[in-house]
Amino acid sequence: MFHNSVSISVSDDESDELGRMRIRARRKRKKLGHKRLLRKLLLKYWLLLIIVPVVCLLIFEATKIGQSFNNLNNNTHTHMETHNIKVDRSSPTLPKELPANLNRLDPTTRVVGGVRERCLKLLPPEKLEHLDIPVEEKSFSFPVGEVLYMSDSNRSIEGGNVTLSQLRTEDMRFNLFTGNQTFEQRDKSFELKETMMVHCGFYSLNGGFKISDEDKNYMQGCEAVVSTCAFGGGDDLYQPIGLSEASLKKVCYVAFWDEITLKAQELVERRIGENRFIGKWRVVVVRDLPFADQRLNGKIPKMLSHRLFPRAKYSIWVDSKSQFRRDPLGVLEALLWRSNSILAISEHGARSSVYDEAKAVVKKNKAKPDEVEVQLNQYRKDGLPEDKRFNGKKALCEASVIVRKHTPLTNLLMCVWFNEVVRFTSRDQLSFPYVLWRLKALKNINTFPVCTRKDLVNSMGHIRKAKPLQSSI
Repeated sequence: MFHNSVSISVSDDESDELGRMRIRARRKRKKLGHKRLLRKLLLKYWLLLIIVPVVCLLIFEATKIGQSFNNLNNNTHTHMETHNIKVDRSSPTLPKELPANLNRLDPTTRVVGGVRERCLKLLPPEKLEHLDIPVEEKSFSFPVGEVLYMSDSNRSIEGGNVTLSQLRTEDMRFNLFTGNQTFEQRDKSFELKETMMVHCGFYSLNGGFKISDEDKNYMQGCEAVVSTCAFGGGDDLYQPIGLSEASLKKVCYVAFWDEITLKAQELVERRIGENRFIGKWRVVVVRDLPFADQRLNGKIPKMLSHRLFPRAKYSIWVDSKSQFRRDPLGVLEALLWRSNSILAISEHGARSSVYDEAKAVVKKNKAKPDEVEVQLNQYRKDGLPEDKRFNGKKALCEASVIVRKHTPLTNLLMCVWFNEVVRFTSRDQLSFPYVLWRLKALKNINTFPVCTRKDLVNSMGHIRKAKPLQSSI
């Protein structure tokens, strides 16, 4: 019997190949299914996929900014508390930001002969700790042995006794504080002799610049002093840095304020402590300032430190726009003792001539043109040359830092310089070369380069314009 069925024999190898083909087909169908599903999801939720990452990024950045703000706020409070400034954490009057230069201690350098060196070469720290104020050398003599100061008790001196109505007039810069210096007295003040009699402020008890007895007693105990002032609420008080322990014990730090500055600082929660200190500064509040021009009031502590600190042997003046950042005993050693100088002051950074400086002062509206012209005409009449050099260095100086030994000759220099700024203009750079030229015996002066001044201080610039006093006439 015959069967119509056909029997097909399949080998093992062919069976395995068919199985693999089926598997690949299933995988391909599955992969295509995933792609179709993903495409559907993308079409349906594409907007959500864009928004979610953006929102997450914004949240992250907001958190980061908040942390940075908190850190800045904490650093601001820490800085103020470090300097003994009372901090009211709820107060809206805290400064928005601190000056960029504040508390910098890095040295200023320059290239000399192809070698980079530090501008101010201080002794190493271990030697600074052993510095002391030297005992006065008895053998060191000057052409001036004594300086006496005119006051209203000197009735025999020409012009020595004047009335309030004579002095406080609109066209006269002299007043009861200065006394009325005549041109004849001005000329005599430059004629050096063993005993000099000059005007030098504090002419009358009614002249102003009044300081409490407690502050006077403190100031009389200072043998070396670093001083500054802020009148009219103009500048903040920057704490000195870079000090040795020896200087903290042996040097006074005195800041002069008036009542306007006192109130301005209290408004931003900076208050004088019960011990009369803010940080390292002893704050002396001066009352009854003698000039309506605050720039002239500022010349009193700047130039007449020998009158304010009668027992001091050395003083360092620092303008209120700067932060003193070096050890004062080290500065005295580097700028005075090492070179046997009695005065150190920096050269002017931009100009060398008094006459060039006068043009700049007028151009920048820092003094009235007619006042400057009167001053220059007098200097030309007196024969001041247009030389741009003095003893081989610039004749023009920048007087924001003054380091000096209190000697009869430097005391005289400061007195006649003060009288010049009162008589003519408050721009003291104009009168300083003239004073040096007239006092020809004053040779041992260290006029240091600008980079040395930059190493001495961190300059912040003036924070706000000082307010003038109202005339009491």
